[in-house]
Amino acid sequence: MIAMQLMSPDLSRRAPSQPADVTAKVTAHFQPLDSGIVSNAIPAFFIGRNKEGFWVARDANGQIGGIFVLKNSALSFAKRNSRAEGCATIYPFERIELDLENKGNPLVERWMRLTKRCRQQLAAFTGKMTKAIEGYR
Repeated sequence: MIAMQLMSPDLSRRAPSQPADVTAKVTAHFQPLDSGIVSNAIPAFFIGRNKEGFWVARDANGQIGGIFVLKNSALSFAKRNSRAEGCATIYPFERIELDLENKGNPLVERWMRLTKRCRQQLAAFTGKMTKAIEGYR
């Protein structure tokens, strides 16, 4: 298995005055791999975390991907969906989001939907409380 860290050229152009935590929110864009780095004959998978902190595995050709709780599960998924020789794994510096149907852990997807709904309800409640406090002043 080949593993490499992939860094986006966009991060190098980040303005020095921009806070460092902004880079943690950047989402990687899946781009074709340079044949000088990884041969087209070798299956390649991007492995990284999404904005919720779950592990994402996605093949470089955009044919299969999944979301997982554990990094080892994402790596196992990549190995299972590669040839017997193994695969190259690319670890993007940025957060990655799965842009395909989740073929990984279905419970993770349900958890993400539930937490999104809770965050939306909390934001609505906070907005109402803020308006009430402002009206009280």
